Formats: sequence, structure tokens, C-alpha cells
Amino acid sequence: MSKEDVLRLFEEHERIWLRIPTLDMLSWNSFAWPMLKKPSSPEELTTAAISAYVLNSYLPQDRSDKDRIKEHIKRWHPDRFETKLLPKVRSDEREKVKEGAGQVVRSLNELLTKSGSSLF
Repeated sequence: MSKEDVLRLFEEHERIWLRIPTLDMLSWNSFAWPMLKKPSSPEELTTAAISAYVLNSYLPQDRSDKDRIKEHIKRWHPDRFETKLLPKVRSDEREKVKEGAGQVVRSLNELLTKSGSSLF
């Protein structure tokens, strides 16, 4: 993806996250999953793919990697996600969305742990 494509994707994702709280019904496709390519299943939400999105070199370098990861963790954290958003998800997709959100948080926590070491 070009720099412009990546920046456009991030802008679109921010618009989606601003709109989500106003919606009454959500589905898998309602969410801006933290990946450069929209996943169709929780299995596609890999730590490598999430890292390529969250730590993308085209993003402004106004925040540290650690701060960027923490920002995403707040969005996806089960305490918030499962109480505010998951109840709005269609019942036939609720388990899939819950599994996907859980995978995102696990990957972000793994990235956060790595950001505190010399791997970055």
C-alpha cells in the first residue's frame, strides 16, 4: 500500500470508530479491525498483521509505539468492548466478533510487552 492509501485507511477507520457508538446494530463488518486488509474471520487477526497496522511507518511519529499500542488496547479492551459494543452485535455474529476482539487484545498485549524490550 502507498503512504496515501495507508493514511486514507487510518482516516476511514477513525470515522468508523466515531460512528460505532451511534449505531443500534453492529456486525463483524461494522468494525475497523486494526489491519491493513479487512479480515473476514478471527483467524486472520494475527499479531504480525496487527503490528503492521498499529506500528505502520507511514503514521505520524508524534507518539511512541508504546502509546499507539495502548491507544488501541483502550479501544478493544474486553471491559469496555464487551459491555458497550458486544451487546449491539447481531446475535448470529456475536461470538465471532468477541473472538476477534479477544485476538486483537492478545496481539496488542504481546506487542506492548515487546515494546518494553529491545525487540523494537
